[in-house]
Amino acid sequence: MKRRDFLVATAASGAMLGMPGLLHAVGTGLSSHVPDNPFLSWFNVDEAVMRRVMSELSAHGADTADLYFEHNQGNSIAMEDGIVSSARSWIDQGVGLRVVVGDQTGYAYTEDLSVEAMLKAARTAAAIAKGSKAVPPQHFNASRAGDMYRIAMPWSDVKIDDKLARVRKLESLARHQDAAVKKVTINWSDYDQKVVIATLDGRVVADYRPMTRLWCTVTAEKKGVQQSTSANLSGRYGMDHYTDDRLQALAKKAVDNTLVLFDARRPEAGEMPVLLAAGASGILLHEAIGHGMEADFNRKGTSIYSDMLNKKVANPHVTIVDQGTLAYERGALNYDDEGNPAQRNLLVENGVLRGYLHDSISARHYKVPPGGSGRRESYRHAPMPRMTCTLMENGPHSRDEMIASMKKGIVAETYTNGQVSIGAGDFTFYIKNGWLVENGKITAPIKDCNIIGNGPQVLRDITMVGNDSRMDTGGWTCGKNGQSVPVSLGMPSVLVSKMTVGGEHAG
Repeated sequence: MKRRDFLVATAASGAMLGMPGLLHAVGTGLSSHVPDNPFLSWFNVDEAVMRRVMSELSAHGADTADLYFEHNQGNSIAMEDGIVSSARSWIDQGVGLRVVVGDQTGYAYTEDLSVEAMLKAARTAAAIAKGSKAVPPQHFNASRAGDMYRIAMPWSDVKIDDKLARVRKLESLARHQDAAVKKVTINWSDYDQKVVIATLDGRVVADYRPMTRLWCTVTAEKKGVQQSTSANLSGRYGMDHYTDDRLQALAKKAVDNTLVLFDARRPEAGEMPVLLAAGASGILLHEAIGHGMEADFNRKGTSIYSDMLNKKVANPHVTIVDQGTLAYERGALNYDDEGNPAQRNLLVENGVLRGYLHDSISARHYKVPPGGSGRRESYRHAPMPRMTCTLMENGPHSRDEMIASMKKGIVAETYTNGQVSIGAGDFTFYIKNGWLVENGKITAPIKDCNIIGNGPQVLRDITMVGNDSRMDTGGWTCGKNGQSVPVSLGMPSVLVSKMTVGGEHAG
């Protein structure tokens, strides 16, 4: 199964979604604030209706069932050469209804939150079930509100003029970084997502999830030659995150990454050591390794890790976790989309595979507690095991130590595209920025080359793990089975003893 561009970092572009026929006032305030009755306050639905819909959903039997209410309100702005080229706002609302019986899932959704529409959807989802009627809860008990992403003001309350001021500031900062800069494009997006999840066992989870992304793309020209690249910031932040210092750093990064391309060249092709740089190299960790540790692929036997639990899969310095509780990260969650608390899931510990990422269905199959990894794109989709914030933890080595050990190789710094086969873990990633290493020293910038390999083999070929682990600040979005969700990724600098580099062939 080929996956192309499943994990992407592309400029924000607004989408006009259908306006639901029934929208009600939605609570605002700090992200940790949840009204006493979120069903009523956010969706104008009371507990009696919830019990009635849940009863209909589980009428033919259910191992588990849930209702996923969602209200999403967002905005996007695009500026090119100092002129706003587009500005969009959108609202989406609905409820997804799921019933699970054994390995079967019945799912339906509706944008209409009337009792009749929800009961009709419940009957549709329940049609797959065969067994005794499940007993719906007599009362729903609300869980404590989370605090992974407190913000002072919801994005829906921020004035458009304040957002435009930040966009113009960033555009000006990038344009004045260097005389070679000829074109600057800025993309802005923000949204407020409010979800309420009710389960067959009587739990209720309500969560307010903010999100923002600011993207700067620069085109520079020297002697008739043009180069272009970009940099971006994203996370579950509020307006106060965009300080002048952060805007300056973002503009500088976009321009610097562009200007270095004028002096960059393609390296020679062949097998050689590769130093995966800290931060953005987490794309390889996510794509070529992380997906293979999602439990649904292992249940089906399509992942190479299906029979490797508690076996050595990497250098003893390698520890990999998926942790949804990293505050304000793009992939952070208070609760997953099944209502389970997000947590730190240990995948690889000192080189040994210790676990998979579970939703409630795979957790029941493996007889382990749910891991807070059940995620869905929206109320239109059923949840499945997904990553949140995936990272490799620190090792004992320094970046300088790794470079000094390389006779001839490359440093892979930033990435733009790739292909991955989840089952086997084979991959190709395109390097946008990197460096040539010769005799233990960085000698030149490189560009326009690929690294080709196999994720599980790369794990085994890691010889040194850096002490500089960090999360990448970019706006990564992960695709799987037609669903996209926001994620975060990161890692320390890592030296891989050998990988295939696709570059210039020696003459």
